[in-house]
Amino acid sequence: MKRILLFILTNLLVMITIGIILSVFGVSSYLNESGGIDFGSLLVFSAIVGFTGAFISLAMSRWMAKMMMKVQVLKPEDNLSYGERQVVDMVHRLSRAAGLTHMPEVGIYESNEVNAFATGPSKKRSLVAVSSGLLHELDENAVEAIIAHEVAHVANGDMVTMTLLQGVVNTFVVFLSRIAAWAVSRLVKEELAGLVHFIAVIVFQIAFSILGSLVVLAYSRHREFHADAGGAHLAGRDKMIHALRGLKVYQDRMQDSQQTAISTLQISGKKRSALFSTHPDLEERIRRLQAG
Repeated sequence: MKRILLFILTNLLVMITIGIILSVFGVSSYLNESGGIDFGSLLVFSAIVGFTGAFISLAMSRWMAKMMMKVQVLKPEDNLSYGERQVVDMVHRLSRAAGLTHMPEVGIYESNEVNAFATGPSKKRSLVAVSSGLLHELDENAVEAIIAHEVAHVANGDMVTMTLLQGVVNTFVVFLSRIAAWAVSRLVKEELAGLVHFIAVIVFQIAFSILGSLVVLAYSRHREFHADAGGAHLAGRDKMIHALRGLKVYQDRMQDSQQTAISTLQISGKKRSALFSTHPDLEERIRRLQAG
């Protein structure tokens, strides 16, 4: 979940920054001489801002994940512990089985949560990281299946596909926010219209971005089923089901004891509305794997 939210937040900040810079330098001249909107120019401007924001976020994704999660990168040539060496070997073995020609960077980050993630701008520049809690709480078969799941994300090119989707969503966000801001600016005095328009653009862009994120989150839930299938193919269906059951046991235990460390995982969507969850319910994921 952290990976997805970091991507969406970075994308939003980059998109707003680009929009402000272009507006200050007069590049976003989509208003015609009569004060109306040139919809063709606005659509081109929106696409430039939208896709630029999405691709900059993608380019920064691996760096942002390392910085925010304090990931310790494990290099094969380093003097690694037995457990660290095991994680690196597992990632490389599963990556070769998935047909990846460039091995992902491998990392561990300190956290009590049972979690792992994969990110990066391309299959050649990816990162697979696991939490210390995952290694402590789950057995080797479950860890292998979860790593296989993350490798499947890389092999499927999920971050690139999500970026393209985010670019389309961004385009509509920029387009609609400026139309709404223009409409609001027409309701105030002419001397205030410019300032009102500028502020309204930012407010509407944030509001529409939150709505647009629902589309991105829906795709995130959809791709989890494909990553589960990929993980089952790489590590074995029984191991993948075993891993998901292990996550569920851990999650239920954390909820019962009112611990908050699991709150960043949210893998089953029990603590939030399904619309705002990055992952489908664990039981549904297990059912789909069992159904084949």
